Amino acid sequence: MGTTQLESVPEPKYWHLKTVLSEALDSEFSVGEILPNERDLAARFGVARATLRQALEQLELEGRLQRRRGVGTTVAPPRMGVSLGTGPHTWPGGSEDAWQPVDCVAAVPSAAVAEALETGRDEAVHVVRRSRVSNGRPVAAELLYIPESSVPELSGIDAPSGAARARAVLRELQRLELGRQENAVELGSAGADDAKELDRLPGAPVLVVTTRFVAAGRTAALSVATYRADTCRLTFGDSGGVEIHDGPEQRAS
Repeated sequence: MGTTQLESVPEPKYWHLKTVLSEALDSEFSVGEILPNERDLAARFGVARATLRQALEQLELEGRLQRRRGVGTTVAPPRMGVSLGTGPHTWPGGSEDAWQPVDCVAAVPSAAVAEALETGRDEAVHVVRRSRVSNGRPVAAELLYIPESSVPELSGIDAPSGAARARAVLRELQRLELGRQENAVELGSAGADDAKELDRLPGAPVLVVTTRFVAAGRTAALSVATYRADTCRLTFGDSGGVEIHDGPEQRAS
């Protein structure tokens, strides 16, 4: 690699360096490739190592780089697109659903969730926990709240607990005729549980996608999905539902 010196620019030097590094990632490196060490990179771009670290930290925040203990700094896989569409809607747990069921318990939800479900404040509901993995790393975690009235024929004999119970709840839910689903998105920060599941530090930025599934004029299920903000970006189209798309065209800019 040749030597590139940075000229004087009005913006912060590390910010300009971030742009230069981003262009180098696109043209010179592939996903998973390990970057040269900080000393060599600082020498190449003619900057102090402190400036280089600021630029690398920003690129990591934007999802372009990953810092892996014992490995170094590597080029991150493309950012995933969280697509919020207006096309045909489907229940969670269908044949094309890439979410993986983890567990299912009966629990009293928060007051906000109970209000959305129109259940009693002390009424337990089925809480299905699911995860989403892409390129070998966790990118999203979901809590799916389902009132007992939505799955009245559910039997605890065949699937008493765990992932099997979660799949049984989702199968029963699909017996209902889905009227519509409504999505809402907001920026949040990862709590302790989400941070652990998503392999992030508590307080890391996340995208929270709340989906309300309506059947027969009432809320039959409520999904609260937490996506890593450094690996996902929002896209809007007619695909329907909330999906994750892989591909080089989804690379973060």
